[in-house]
Amino acid sequence: MSHQLTRDSLARAERIAHDLVGRSFLKEQDFTVLEWSYLLDLAQRLKLEHVIGMKRARLTGANLALIFEKASTRTRCAFEVAAHHQGAHVTYLDPEGSHLGHKESIRDTARVLSRMYDGIEYRGFSHADVELLARHAHVPVWNGLTDAWHPTQSLCDMFTMREATGKADHDIAFAYVGDARNNVANSLLVAGAMLGMDVRMVAPPRLWNPRAVVAAARDIAADTGAQITHTADVAAGVAGVDIVYTDVWVSMGEPASTWAERIALLAPYQVNLELLARTGNPDVKFMHCLPALHNRECSLGEQLYAEHGRSALEVTEDVFESEHSIVFDQAENRMHTIEAVLVATLGC
Repeated sequence: MSHQLTRDSLARAERIAHDLVGRSFLKEQDFTVLEWSYLLDLAQRLKLEHVIGMKRARLTGANLALIFEKASTRTRCAFEVAAHHQGAHVTYLDPEGSHLGHKESIRDTARVLSRMYDGIEYRGFSHADVELLARHAHVPVWNGLTDAWHPTQSLCDMFTMREATGKADHDIAFAYVGDARNNVANSLLVAGAMLGMDVRMVAPPRLWNPRAVVAAARDIAADTGAQITHTADVAAGVAGVDIVYTDVWVSMGEPASTWAERIALLAPYQVNLELLARTGNPDVKFMHCLPALHNRECSLGEQLYAEHGRSALEVTEDVFESEHSIVFDQAENRMHTIEAVLVATLGC
């Protein structure tokens, strides 16, 4: 029986690997639960190869275009290093580096780049833009972030949660605390539902995920057994969780005038040591997609201190630098999970 199960498992993995070749990576719902889990398992294998010094280049000779209409540190670096690890070459296109959307349509850009590159990464604004790019490209398109979704982040986050807890997916509970109306929170909600996790969105009701996103997550949860909770009650929301996750309170593209209102609204949701204690879990881990406003060591942090008198915003320095924090493990894992996406969709 065990040999039969092994053969069946291998056959299933081969089918999934075959089905992922040539696919774009735009949002979580585009993938089955088995496909999403396959990407996570592949990332684990690729990270192990990296750790033991047995990295094997599978994308030698491939050329990748990286389009960045929004600034980035982790996404850009993760894509570039992941590509180099696998033997691929990259071309970085910033907002001034191409005619995309200005003198040339997204549709035309997709058809041009498809003639020269084996895959295209896009980080920008409207999710409709990356969908349009993928529809007219003849190569895989990977979403590095849009206003609605951030799937490379959620894949990394699910991988990091597995790694940090050592638990089966359906035994993991995490609470996202703060502004849950953004792309990261949307992707976390849906990805957590796909893996059957206990997902808590802890935020004021006006900052909960959009209704359509919640409905999609609940539909998925009906099949996977995930628990989906939205609550404004911090104590109830974080009780017993394995992971507390937060993000900046004002996202890229929102006006600076938003800060005063958002600080007043979200101050009770700041991740500090008192909030971690409310989990009742001495081993609770803290995650953040970064960058984080946890001190005054950047110009924005200093500006917000001058204007609002707060030396930390969504997370305090003592949490960020504590033994609970796994934010830099999480940041590194962007590289390994993106590498898995590249290898799987390019079919190598």
